[in-house]
Amino acid sequence: MRTLWIGVAGFAGAVSRSVVDNLVTARTRNALPWGTLVVNVTGCLVLGFLVTLFTRRYPAHEALRVALTVGFVGAYTTFSTFAYQALALGQDRRAGAAALYVAGSIVLGIAAAWLGTVAARAV
Repeated sequence: MRTLWIGVAGFAGAVSRSVVDNLVTARTRNALPWGTLVVNVTGCLVLGFLVTLFTRRYPAHEALRVALTVGFVGAYTTFSTFAYQALALGQDRRAGAAALYVAGSIVLGIAAAWLGTVAARAV
């Protein structure tokens, strides 16, 4: 049953990723892969919030916790797309943009995860 809930939540996460990525990409220039950056940073925020909420504030049933963290957030975020887009920027001789994308993703992702933990502790 646990695997089924991970799959259901993963479906929702993958669809959400596509929607957010498409919305952001349609509204930004192609200088950087902004859609993937927004997806991954918001995913870090949500994961930091959920893990802190479920482990420190309101212990949740394991199936719910795993479905939301592994299933939804795991399918919502995308390390492989991030890595490929960074590589593609470098191969297009846009080393500065690639470095900015990688550094920005890491710094903003960690900051968002921290902010998510702070928000969950305040709940």
